[in-house]
Amino acid sequence: MKTKSTKSRRNFLKKTSLIGTGIGMLPLMSYANNPAVLPPDNMYLIGPREGYSPQVGTLLSTMTMMRAWLVRSVKDLSIEELDFQIDDKSNSIGAMLLHLAATERYYQLNTFNDMKWGSWSDEIKKEWDVPMNLGEKGRQEIQGNSIDYYLNKLAEVRAETEKEFAKRDDEWVMKSEPFFGDLPTNNYCKWFHVCEHESNHRGQIKFIMKRMPAA
Repeated sequence: MKTKSTKSRRNFLKKTSLIGTGIGMLPLMSYANNPAVLPPDNMYLIGPREGYSPQVGTLLSTMTMMRAWLVRSVKDLSIEELDFQIDDKSNSIGAMLLHLAATERYYQLNTFNDMKWGSWSDEIKKEWDVPMNLGEKGRQEIQGNSIDYYLNKLAEVRAETEKEFAKRDDEWVMKSEPFFGDLPTNNYCKWFHVCEHESNHRGQIKFIMKRMPAA
């Protein structure tokens, strides 16, 4: 028997679903009006996705679910909360969100453009090296941004991933090469790492949120 709460939840999910593959390329807008950063109504189904090869679609479905959980955790944070640091050696939530966008951007260059890790242009490094490496420069430079800024950065990068995934097949995702030292890996493993990396930082973010001073 369907309860009232179940119907309400399904109605909410339908209203916040992705509407088309090109939606992530729309101009930047606030979180509340940006379908590119809202969970699709099939986020709890891990498996193939229309428009993608079976293995690529399954991989993307895992990444999509993780992203929805992340967004749900941070969507209501203020600038002060995004900038909060537990101590002078920790990263802020805002910095970690931008770090996740940087990580995905660099894996795009490595897997979509067949670029050796770190061989990208100085222009790309200027934009992404600080959030990728974090540390003291990250603590100094990544601050004062609203949640819309971080979620839109994540959505921009993810839209590019989805577009490129749609061009590739299962042979590509299983392509193997030396990566972690002499150990072989494949594109599936690389992109699974992007997903589990996001899960790891979501755990850190939740830890920090529980230790923020009361308003």
